[in-house]
Formats: sequence, structure tokens, C-alpha cells
Amino acid sequence: MMRWFQLPALALVVSTGTVPAGAWAQVSVSVFYKVIVPAGDFGSTSFTRSLVSSLTSVKAFCGGLDKAAYRVDCLAERLQVVSDGIPQDSDYDEVRQLLSTASADIAQLAHDNRDRNLPKAPASRRGDSTDRTTRPLTPISNAAQAEVGQRAIAILEQAQTQLLRSSTGSKSRSIQYAQIAQAIDSTKVLLRS
Repeated sequence: MMRWFQLPALALVVSTGTVPAGAWAQVSVSVFYKVIVPAGDFGSTSFTRSLVSSLTSVKAFCGGLDKAAYRVDCLAERLQVVSDGIPQDSDYDEVRQLLSTASADIAQLAHDNRDRNLPKAPASRRGDSTDRTTRPLTPISNAAQAEVGQRAIAILEQAQTQLLRSSTGSKSRSIQYAQIAQAIDSTKVLLRS
């Protein structure tokens, strides 16, 4: 983000809306998040806790929807939100990719089994209109919900299996991936109801 200003002239700009000649300076502002991990260790237990908490909130958010027809696509959308929150090129890059792939596959299931009698609609958490989906959700037809739920469960199980298989070689990675896999597993309850 680039902003042009000079501090002595800032008050003049704010009060009059004009900028005196020669009063511009270029300033670049950057913000980044950095996790420092001791050499040889995997990731951060704090970040893993945050990730597990985010996955747990998926269950709460989507489980709170009034209409079950929207839960499958809600799960897809929320998994993508969690995936997007994981920094690229981090120790959790594989987790990010697996969540993103699972999200896309589940979203495709929702699209392929859409209930055309219900509108696509955004969703928000009850009592908190600021916590909303990033896109309208696709409803699943009532007749297809059981089959779609089973197929979505299979997608989640595949992601869990890949995650657990890739955790070899590091005890801390294995422990953290097991916690993440368990949090993914907990979202399957949305698909069984």
C-alpha cells in the first residue's frame, strides 16, 4: 500500500483539503506475520491450536444453519476460509493444499446436486452478522442429501488419510497433523444429520 504525505503538511491537508507544493513524500507500509520455530521442530503448537479451533468453528457455524440443504456447501466454503488463512510456503502448506482440495471437491458435489427450488444464499452466524460466508451457498436437493453427505465424508476421510500419511519423519509433525485430522473428522457430523 502506498501513501503520499509529509507529516508537517498533514494537518494542512486534513483541515483544508489541499496540499502545498512540495509536500509529498512516498511511504510504503508492509505488515507480515512471522512464526519463529526452533531449528529441527515442525510448525508451532500455537498455530496448530488456532487451526484446530478454526476447524471446530466450521462445525459450529454450519451446524447452526436453519436449513440442512445448505450445510454441505457451507462446509466447503468454511474449509476454504480456513485454508486461505494458512500461510503459503509454511510448514502447514500441505494442510492448506489438502483443505483447499477437499473444499473444491465438496463444493463441486454441492453444485452437481443443487436444489433448483431453493436460492443460493449467504449465511451468517446467529447473532453475529459480521461472521458470514464469503459467497452464497448452494443448497442440496433433499433427495440427494444422504448420498452427497456420504461422498463428502469420503472426501474428508481421504484428506485425513493423506494428512496422516504425510506426517511421518517428525514426532511434532505427527502429533500436530493428528490433531488437525481429528478436527477435520469432527466436521463429518454435519454430513450425517
